[in-house]
This record gives sequence, C-alpha cells and structure tokens, in this order.
Amino acid sequence: MIKIILLLSPIFVTLFWSITLAGNNKKYSTPRRFLGRFMLFPLIIYIAHFLYFAPLPDIYPYFDVILQYASLLVFPIYYIYFRLLTVDEKFSLRAHFRFLALPTLIFIVYGIGVLFTPTNEFRAWLYDGNAFPDSPHIKFLSFMRIIIRVTYLAQVLLSVTGNYLLIKKYGDKAEQFYSDIQDGRYNNAKMLNYSIIFMSIAAFTFTALGRQFLISQDVVIYLGWTVFTSMLYIIGYMGVSQKAINPTFDLEIEPETENKQEGELNSSESKVMNQILELFECQKIYLKSQLNILEIVAIVGTNRSYISSLINQEYNQNFCSFVNTFRLEELKRVYVQNPDLSNEKLAENCGFGSVNSMKRSIFANSGLSIIDWKKQIQSTTEEIKLDSTPQLRKKQSVVG
Repeated sequence: MIKIILLLSPIFVTLFWSITLAGNNKKYSTPRRFLGRFMLFPLIIYIAHFLYFAPLPDIYPYFDVILQYASLLVFPIYYIYFRLLTVDEKFSLRAHFRFLALPTLIFIVYGIGVLFTPTNEFRAWLYDGNAFPDSPHIKFLSFMRIIIRVTYLAQVLLSVTGNYLLIKKYGDKAEQFYSDIQDGRYNNAKMLNYSIIFMSIAAFTFTALGRQFLISQDVVIYLGWTVFTSMLYIIGYMGVSQKAINPTFDLEIEPETENKQEGELNSSESKVMNQILELFECQKIYLKSQLNILEIVAIVGTNRSYISSLINQEYNQNFCSFVNTFRLEELKRVYVQNPDLSNEKLAENCGFGSVNSMKRSIFANSGLSIIDWKKQIQSTTEEIKLDSTPQLRKKQSVVG
C-alpha cells in the first residue's frame, strides 16, 4: 500500500502544478506558464513508472515509447525554462528546437524499432532484459536503450551545468520574477537549480541501476520517489511564486539615429530614463524595502527587459545594484546626521529590508564591514569639517 501511494504521489503533484501554473498571458509570466507545460512531461513519466512498478504489465507496454521520449525531453525542456527566466522572451519551436532535436530523432528510431518487434518479444523484454537474446529486433531495442540511457545521463549533466551558467551570468534577470530582489543574491533561481540537481542525482542513480534492478528493491523506490515528489513540489511552488513582469503593452522604441554613439540614449530611451530618475531622486521610491522592478514597470509603462537594458546601458548596473546605490547614498546622509541610530533603524529608514541586506550592500559597494564603513564615513566627515573651519574663521576676521 505504501509503495502504491509513493508511486502515485509525483503523479498528483505534477498534475496539480500543471493545472495551477496554467493561466492567461496577461496575468501570469511566460516562464510560469511554460513551467506548467513542463510539468506534463514528468506527469507522463511517473504515470508510466507507476504502471511498470505497480506492476501492470498488460498496460505498461503501450506507454513505453512515450515514456522514453518524455524522459529524453524533460531536462532539455527544463533548460529552456531557465532560458525563459534569463535570456529568452518567449518559447519558440523554431528557436528552441535545437535542444529537442536529438531526443526527437532517438524517439522516432526507437519507436520504429518497437513497431517492427513482435509483440510477445517486446512485452517479455520489457520485464526481462535477457529474453529472446538472439532476436535481431531485441538486439536493436537493447542497443537503442543504451543510446537512450547515455543520452539521458548526458542531458542531466548538460542541463544542470547550463542552468548554473545562466544563473551566474543572468541571475539578476531571473530574480526579477520574484518580489525579494533587493539583495541580488539570486536565491530563488538557485533554489530552482538545486531542486533539479537533487532530482538529477536520484534520476542519474536510478538510470544507471536500471529498472529491472529497482523492481525488486522497494526501499530504493521509497527513497527515490520521496525525493522526486519533494523536488517537483518545490519547483512548482517556486513557479507559482513568480510574478508577471511584462504587461500587455510595450513602449515603442524609436529607431536609433545614424549619429548615435555607442552607449548613448536616444530620445525615447532618455524619456524613460528620466522617468525612472524622477522616481528615485525626487520621490525616493527606493525607500520601499520591498521595491520590485514590477512597480517601476507599472509606473513607467514599459517592460522589465527594457528597463533592465536601459539601466545597464546608462549605469553598467543591474536593477538591484541601481536601487542599492540610492539606498547607500541615503544611508550615508542619515548616518552623518544621526550617528547614534541603531543598525536596525538605519536599515529601516534607508529602504533596506534587513540589517543583513544593508551589510551585504555596503560590502558589495565598498568591500568594508559596516563597522569599518562607519569609521570611514566619520573620518571623511571630520576631514571636511577641518578643511572648512579655517575658511570660516577667515571670513569672520574679514567681517570684523
């Protein structure tokens, strides 16, 4: 009974998230909706696994070919999901088919092999790899299974590595789909990859052992399916936490003039940048501790990618760094005027979500601890006072 429940648990989780993550284009982000489609592939995989390990040998053979295809697609599709979080605006079969081409080719060849294999041989071979050893059809299917297994293991490694590289280079973009981005530590994006890493380790191990070994090892199945269910739940939960970044309208960008220099903003870009600076310099929107690029998007009336691009082009910073630059200037001003304020009050008054967030921003900007930073500010302030004192006395003597 426990085995049946555990075999069914990832089916319920993936079905739940595939429905929950689906939604219309206006309300939900592109990555979130794509993740809902991604969940359909592990759903197919675990339905087939349930039929195999339950076992239901009369039904499973009808699912074997599609199981192999779904298994080969799941990690490339998860990599595409990370690309949507970082570098790609939307999914396009034309643009992303290169990640799906090899699994599709292997699926077609394996499927043709199954079609030409006698049914009795195929059914026996699925549960006993040594059945019909002299059959040319079984030899071909056994060879294809080796190809599938090697390809699957390679895709696990490539997907995890590719996701890591995307986070390393574009983690700020991925983090903008979440509300807590002020620290710039990319925790949400990292959690998504950590989850798939744990799943990958389990999948890698089980694939190397083979299903015929696992069918008699209930304890291993208990452990593995618990990991799969937990990680799929975390991935789905992280997906449902994403916000819609791009509204249904985009700012029309004027074509660049021929005389525009590299790094120079055109009139349309300058207008948007001035709106952003108005929010930060005059309205001090950065004092909101939970400030998100979504709020800037909503006020300015453009999209996340455009704002990020402008800030990067003009200041060579990502959104998180741009916000924290204003917060640090505010912190310097507040501390000079009120040196006795506690760290908690300083963080609260200057828009940082926590003292730790403030400390990290100080270190990222200056390489100093908060104690050394305060000493530096005090020293600089005293030097300014000393430099201005003789001038003041000279003016007083002239007046006298």
